[in-house]
Amino acid sequence: MIEFRNLHKGFNQKPVLAGFTLDVRDGETMVVLGYSGSGKSVALKHVVGLLEPDAGEVVVDGEVVHQLDRARLMALRARIGYVFQFAALLDSMTVRENIGLGLARQGLAETDTDDRVREALALVDLAGSDDRYPSELSGGMRKRVGIARAIALRPRYILYDEPTTGLDPVTAAVIDRLIVRARERTGVTGVVVTHDIRSAYTVGDRIAMLYRGTIRQVGTVEQIQKTHDPVVRQFIEGRPEGAADAETAFAGIVT
Repeated sequence: MIEFRNLHKGFNQKPVLAGFTLDVRDGETMVVLGYSGSGKSVALKHVVGLLEPDAGEVVVDGEVVHQLDRARLMALRARIGYVFQFAALLDSMTVRENIGLGLARQGLAETDTDDRVREALALVDLAGSDDRYPSELSGGMRKRVGIARAIALRPRYILYDEPTTGLDPVTAAVIDRLIVRARERTGVTGVVVTHDIRSAYTVGDRIAMLYRGTIRQVGTVEQIQKTHDPVVRQFIEGRPEGAADAETAFAGIVT
């Protein structure tokens, strides 16, 4: 289980997360929705210790991440796959070598690594691409290699940072399908941060709306689709009027 507990984080005296609290249940895919720059990726980076909170904490499997020493942090990271927004593949390495990097750190034998790479590439429909270089792949294929690299670790958790950003609708739908497939075939717990509402509806078991540094609403896909909260409603409908105006109107209703 991943628990965000009253998480606060700011940069240059500007608050980004301001009491972010959310539980991610074992076996589910939790989608964190929000506007660009709202702090979605910032929250994700706390899970693997890439950032430390100003206040609050992130707890993974009962361990407070920012309190872990280096050895225990490395052990935690071995249980977490991270799919970066732009895949973060090394151009000088083949697909096989990119996927095998994390496996080498785990001390896997070369034959076992080769088996894991083939298995992961087959899961993302890229079987036979082992010897290709990132420059030979389309943007969507690079994203799929990024997912394969995470899956190959056989992690307990996979974190997806804006997995459909920059992709055409058809390729984005392929990525969504792979995220669902990864959960169905491996039972992995997923956290997906995105501003793509169509993707959120496809991959999410539950959806949480991040707004002004905290969770505005969390619920199932159906609950979010039927929400009466005007800020969430405005976001999922893609309406351009100001969220602040909607929030003010809502405050007037509830008071």
